[in-house]
Amino acid sequence: VMQHIYEANAGVKLSGKRDLWLDAGIFSSHIGFESAVGRDNWTLTRSLVAENSPYYLAGAKLTYNTPNGKWTVLGAVVNGWQRIKRLDGLSTPGLSTQLQFRPTGSLTVNWSTYFGSDRPDSLRQRRMYHNLYTQFQQGKAGLILGFDIGSDRKPVINGKRTGEGAYTWLTPVAILRYRFSDKFRMAGRAEYFQDKHEVVITTGTGGGFETTGYSLNADYAITPQALWRIEVRQFHGKGTYFNDKAGTPSRLNTAITTSLSIQF
Repeated sequence: VMQHIYEANAGVKLSGKRDLWLDAGIFSSHIGFESAVGRDNWTLTRSLVAENSPYYLAGAKLTYNTPNGKWTVLGAVVNGWQRIKRLDGLSTPGLSTQLQFRPTGSLTVNWSTYFGSDRPDSLRQRRMYHNLYTQFQQGKAGLILGFDIGSDRKPVINGKRTGEGAYTWLTPVAILRYRFSDKFRMAGRAEYFQDKHEVVITTGTGGGFETTGYSLNADYAITPQALWRIEVRQFHGKGTYFNDKAGTPSRLNTAITTSLSIQF
């Protein structure tokens, strides 16, 4: 049951004069600009980077917001890479940080990190992950630019390290949104994902994963509570990671997705 919970936490303010909070439990991930709540995101479907980084983290975090509201500094001790319960065979927790700067009401610059492991202690694979993005809003137009890079150190097998260095994956993304009216807006997205060693995306081919994606979506607010969305999305893979209508392996994947959400 717990695997379906994305948020359940309690917090306490540690200072009467400062905006300093200690929270513990399961909390929404501070890694990335997209939320598990779909209607809060600029696009109907989540980006590849969001689907392959934590929706949530479980543990304890300390958050400080500066008096001028321009800076947020966060440090967390967590059970792992999107894990409510620590992985069997893993004895050490993960560490995660966030540094966010909001120089104006229209600009946000964010750097989040994760240091830990998602493998048993015996493999001695440390993970490092960096999430960087900037979000800009000017009038009716908005832009998000993001770049994430992660690495798992090569494992120890039979007492020997399998090689120098680490297995690395990376992904840039850009989203442009324009609000035509209070009821209607559109957004376009371009993204790229490279995981040559299949650390976070497994294809079954053993040849790694590398793809480019594009999407275009339209949102219409029927009422302030009801939002209808439709999106066209296409992936262009370097390999035949997808299947066409006949079930034949293909480099291309096209999908049309629609949703109706009602907020209470």
